[in-house]
Amino acid sequence: MGGKKKNSNPLDYLNLPEINLDEKAKRSILVVLLVVFGLISLLGLFNLSGHFGEFIAKWLTLIFGFGKYLVPLIFIYWAVIISRKEKKSLQFTDYLGLGLLFISYQTLFHFFLDVNVWESKVEAGVGGGYVGLYLSKLFYYVFGFWGGLLVLFALLLISLVLVFNTSLSRLVGEESIFAKIIRPFALFFKNLFSRSVSEEESDGQQFIQEAREEVLSSWQKKGVQSEEEEEEEEEEEEEEEVSAAKILAQKNKPKVQEKIVWPKRRIKIDLPLELLNNKFSKAIGGDTEANAAKIHKTLEKFGIEVEMGETKVGPTVTQYTFRPAEGVKLSRITTLNNDLSLSLAAHPIRIEAPIPGKSLVGIEVPNRAKAIVGLREILEDQAFKDRKNNLFVALGKDVSGTAWLYDLTRMPHLLVAGATNSGKSVCLNAIIVSLLYQNNPDDLRFIMVDPKRVELPTYNGIPHLLTPVITDVNKTINALKWCLNEMERRYDILNKAGKRNIQSYNQTAEEKLPYIVFIIDELADFMMTAGKDMEAAIIRLAQMSRAIGIHLILATQRPSVDVITGLIKANIPTRIAFSVASLVDSKTILDASGAEKLLGQGDMLFMTAEFAKPKRIQGAYLSDEEITNVVNYIKEKSGPAEYLEGVTDRQKVAGNAGVGLDGNYGDEDELFEAAKEIIVKAGKASTSMLQRRLSIGYGRAAKILDMLEESGVIGPPNGSKPREVLISQAEYEAMGEETISGVPLHNRATAQRPDSYLAGDEGNDGTLVFTSDLTHTEEDSDSNDEEEEEEEEEEEDFAVNAEDETEEASEEEQDESEAEEDSEETEDSEAQAESVQSEKPAGQEKKEQTPTGSQLFEEDDEMFFSR
Repeated sequence: MGGKKKNSNPLDYLNLPEINLDEKAKRSILVVLLVVFGLISLLGLFNLSGHFGEFIAKWLTLIFGFGKYLVPLIFIYWAVIISRKEKKSLQFTDYLGLGLLFISYQTLFHFFLDVNVWESKVEAGVGGGYVGLYLSKLFYYVFGFWGGLLVLFALLLISLVLVFNTSLSRLVGEESIFAKIIRPFALFFKNLFSRSVSEEESDGQQFIQEAREEVLSSWQKKGVQSEEEEEEEEEEEEEEEVSAAKILAQKNKPKVQEKIVWPKRRIKIDLPLELLNNKFSKAIGGDTEANAAKIHKTLEKFGIEVEMGETKVGPTVTQYTFRPAEGVKLSRITTLNNDLSLSLAAHPIRIEAPIPGKSLVGIEVPNRAKAIVGLREILEDQAFKDRKNNLFVALGKDVSGTAWLYDLTRMPHLLVAGATNSGKSVCLNAIIVSLLYQNNPDDLRFIMVDPKRVELPTYNGIPHLLTPVITDVNKTINALKWCLNEMERRYDILNKAGKRNIQSYNQTAEEKLPYIVFIIDELADFMMTAGKDMEAAIIRLAQMSRAIGIHLILATQRPSVDVITGLIKANIPTRIAFSVASLVDSKTILDASGAEKLLGQGDMLFMTAEFAKPKRIQGAYLSDEEITNVVNYIKEKSGPAEYLEGVTDRQKVAGNAGVGLDGNYGDEDELFEAAKEIIVKAGKASTSMLQRRLSIGYGRAAKILDMLEESGVIGPPNGSKPREVLISQAEYEAMGEETISGVPLHNRATAQRPDSYLAGDEGNDGTLVFTSDLTHTEEDSDSNDEEEEEEEEEEEDFAVNAEDETEEASEEEQDESEAEEDSEETEDSEAQAESVQSEKPAGQEKKEQTPTGSQLFEEDDEMFFSR
């Protein structure tokens, strides 16, 4: 009786094909079905989809009543949610929101009907159908009419908040969609009713303005000023004097603020891990037993007895460990690198002798197939959940598959280097996103610098940024100097509070200080253009900014000694080395070999002051799509970003600024004004002349000439001839006294000419300027005005400096004339210095008096200013 047991399921006799569909394909099919069903139901309500639509419309009317029009829309909205969340499953809040929305509106449709006719209205298709009938009975029995009404409206609002995942203010406040729809209509009717009044007022104002212009034009032709204009002119002069005093006071005062008003919006953003991808391929280490046997056999051939240990398959490499016999020198094993590589048919291999903390030697062999370590794997690891603070950065996984995170406060700065396409930018993005997952804008702020303009600008618009992503070298230096000033300010705060670091201060302070992470991608580009200022600021921040919460993360693809200098390496002990081209580059980064044998694509060596040897890690991968998802989610939750003003403005570093930071602005020199005076009086500019007269070196003199060129004082280089001086001595003297709107006349970067400069119009400074026999209209282009001003400047320059312009003279005659001028100018400058020392106290500048006005006269075809 040992017959076979019969199958109970008759379908087992059928050979049905297996359907293996991707998750995206399943979702796509579901989206199409929901959209089609929703559209057919909607068309059926209007008898546009045949008998099937008529059948659906009949039952929808009986079950849902008036809600039959919303049921198709719910199906379509459900399809939209599924299509938008392809990479993450629908959350409980999505289902809860749709359920509450369905319950609330179905009940409200029936709740306003008379209680006595509730059941009769259902058959007629009025109200909320059978669903609304039974729900209305329940709420009416539990809460009564008015109580049930309040509860239903509350459920309706809660359901809308859950469905749209937004705040209540955006639903019913000024920022809501309904308010945006109603606002244009309200403004239209408001303008419609107030148009007649505004037209009458505008006509009256236009008449008054025309009459005023006629009177003023007649006064200007006669050259007479009214008493009203004189009073206005005096008031403007007083305002200009006050503003000039404020400008001088601000110029002398260092840009160190006692208190920075941080944008406080109390934004709390909980980023879901579903924004990141978690499906990646696994590593394939090959035949590990065969490889272990090959290693043992190769070492035996060279007379080295070993005892093979465990094998660890990591994301990138497989580590084979063994214990050498007593008396075997490790140098004998490390010299067999190429022989082992030949035996294993793998290149490159890395020998770690010994493994830190173990009496074993490890040989790391590349896997046949690499595994991609996703950032989500690191953030889901238990080590990330058990972190001590919110400044842990996600690095990746080691050869044993252990997730690696490291505390930024223990680094406290990070240097990243490696060749192109080795994984530097991906590493920076993983660090940034891992910090975004832990911190709100009130706790952490970023300053990002990206000269490539393609990687970091993706983060523009998030509230964590202090300023938009910087791409200019001058703004980068200004931002570094701002950090230096912020560092000094924070140390003063800690000193007054009696705290040692930012952690202890934030525990007791009402206004917490946010951490600041300064990230520079491609440091080499800036070090080549402004290496002195960059290095000085980086070194000082690296030395002192740990206690006050400012951290640097620097990345470069060229690990040469002129980029990663000795002082930078000494102050940044935490470093990450990706694949490099040579042993020299590896020693530049790590002071050891190993980086030249890395495999690229995120394979890194991580070194800190706590480790005896660098640790090999496969870096966490983050795609562009994942970054975009995170950034868009933050923008939706936080709204528009509020940047801190003044971060990239010109900074004046207070205190002991270190090498290269002398307390001046980045583009100023203490001899700048003296050099300008010498050049204007001489009528020519050359480096050798500044060297002789100011007793300075060639480099400083050349730099001052470049500053003068940028300021519009001198022209560009002209071969072997001296540079052309663009302003005359009279104009230079006027620059020391006159300003237009508080801006020097010949400062090309900021100077602004009044709109009405000639033809007897009223200028910005409250004065009237007249011409004789010269007519200029307001329609003249700015280019013509600039050409005329340049011609006048050249004529004045020629008239004043006619005796000094000897360009075709011999060099001996120039030297003699310059020597005579030197002696005269030295006496004049000494006399002026004595008069200045006697007139004003030390450390204060002389306040400039704003002139009351100026008139332009024409005498013998030459223009002069008279006061």
